[in-house]
Amino acid sequence: MSAFGESPEGTIEILNIVPMQGPGGIVAPSCDAAISLAVDEINRGTGILGREIRTTNIDGGRAPHEVASEVSALLATGMVDAITGWHTSAVRRVVARATASRVPYLFATGHEGLPDELPGVLMLGEHPAGQTLPALQWLEREHGVRRWAIIGNDYIWPRESAKAIRNSLTDPGAIVLERFVPLGAPDFGDFLGHPALDRADGVVILMVGADVSRFNRQFASTGRAATQLRISPAADENVLLAGGPGANQNFYAASSFFIDERTADGRERVGRYRKLHGEFAPALTSFSNMTYEAIHTLAGLAHAVGSLRVPDVLGAIDHGVLLETPGGLRAFQGNQAIQHGYIARANGVEFDIVARIT
Repeated sequence: MSAFGESPEGTIEILNIVPMQGPGGIVAPSCDAAISLAVDEINRGTGILGREIRTTNIDGGRAPHEVASEVSALLATGMVDAITGWHTSAVRRVVARATASRVPYLFATGHEGLPDELPGVLMLGEHPAGQTLPALQWLEREHGVRRWAIIGNDYIWPRESAKAIRNSLTDPGAIVLERFVPLGAPDFGDFLGHPALDRADGVVILMVGADVSRFNRQFASTGRAATQLRISPAADENVLLAGGPGANQNFYAASSFFIDERTADGRERVGRYRKLHGEFAPALTSFSNMTYEAIHTLAGLAHAVGSLRVPDVLGAIDHGVLLETPGGLRAFQGNQAIQHGYIARANGVEFDIVARIT
């Protein structure tokens, strides 16, 4: 029997949205395992507000309106206390409208940084200005990359991120090629065979999950990987594994967190993860770690504020509340979590951090 009892009134119910299909589906097993680690750690203590936490996973890989319909139905029960998740911005936009600021919504994915989010939507993932743009500036300084090609999935995050990149570049001709393709596109031949790609020093990949892996394989097969580097703000170790070592030459990723077992924190976190799930669990990756951090950030908010009511949470954030999480103290600027940024280079199917970029 749970130390918290079995009454539904004694629980905090969290909806967690992670894609279980489509190109983002490759992250689902590791995200699910990371979330269960966070839940186990919090419930071994005092839970959230003295109550046991429970999570219900929702497939965020479906059409956005389908995800929003399910969220609306679950919210209508009155039993949902918060929403977390790693999924696309297209899903976030409709889920935020369905949520209508009734409960906190912690979005753990990199995003496009638009200023019109509804109250209660908290951005734990990276804003382009804190991730993609500093990464491109670092690659220009360190590797002389001045001309870029951009390929992205055709929805709000890639298009807005590409716009932010264009606006940040002083040379209007620095982007030599820009294309957007549907989620799950099987072939990138039109982009890879375009004559303008020959003039690019590097490629910015604004795609999701398995699409990045598929693009990397096709890119490497052209022989371009030896002379043209690639950078993505949406790649984790699952992407490297799916692509295979041969697809990852000269491939960089930007993120606020990479698992580094050379550090004490990295070893301890991976150790706790493996103790719970065993040695053959899905890899604990930068993306799944964000879902882990989302659950702990929710717990930190509740502890600091004494409530999960959206007005109380927003009031505390406006007054500069600091949250204790396994990743250290966390603060917000508006609805955006403040964090460091890092750039890492693929080494086979792992990442090596090469620089702190913010």
